[in-house]
Amino acid sequence: MDLSYLLDPENWSASAPGGFPQLTLAHLGYTALAMLIGTAIALPVGLWIGHTGRGSFVAINAGNAGRSLPTLGLLMLMVTLLGLGLAPVLIALTVLVVPPILTSTYAGIRGVDPALVDAATAMGMRPRQVLWQVEVPMALPVMMGGLRSATLQVVATATVAAAVGLSGLGRLLIDGLALNDYSRVLAGALAVAVVAITLDLLLGLVQRLTVSPGLDGRAEARGARRGTTDTEPELLGDRPTPA
Repeated sequence: MDLSYLLDPENWSASAPGGFPQLTLAHLGYTALAMLIGTAIALPVGLWIGHTGRGSFVAINAGNAGRSLPTLGLLMLMVTLLGLGLAPVLIALTVLVVPPILTSTYAGIRGVDPALVDAATAMGMRPRQVLWQVEVPMALPVMMGGLRSATLQVVATATVAAAVGLSGLGRLLIDGLALNDYSRVLAGALAVAVVAITLDLLLGLVQRLTVSPGLDGRAEARGARRGTTDTEPELLGDRPTPA
């Protein structure tokens, strides 16, 4: 395993055009833009379909169709139609974002116990209040799972930006293959993997901070441990005291 390119200090210089810092920032930029656009499209649609129950057939089939599209082929099609630049890359990556967020949002909202929705409605909550104060908090674990899945897919696929002349960590893969420099290819693959794992861990932390402990099993786990601890004195107290 040749790690010479990865361990070369010059490749870690912030001022180097092809260094890891600049390539990583460009890669994260493509990912962030695609996530923002895709979430802005998929989240409202998923919330509306999940809350009203209308259009579920369209949502499911649109999600399946989006997953089946080859990203590189779609990128080449967009380049043919729009030319080189950032727009074709964002369109190809956004298509990856929409299906997991749309389907997870829909599934999370529809998975909320109808009795909770009926109780909230009986208390006088309006449909918008039911959605944001009851359904969304309950569906948040599933929704966050879709967000994490979409992020990982986009981070791993954003390397295709280099195929149309843009920057990013994909440059290490494309240029390395063109030059038969497999040390550079290995460095690019490892860098993408590290970025993906780091983002997933950060989103996992966000999920832990935003999701109620009662919805992800943490409350039950703490209760089980506390229950075991609390029963020990009772068991000890039941033992006969020696005379």
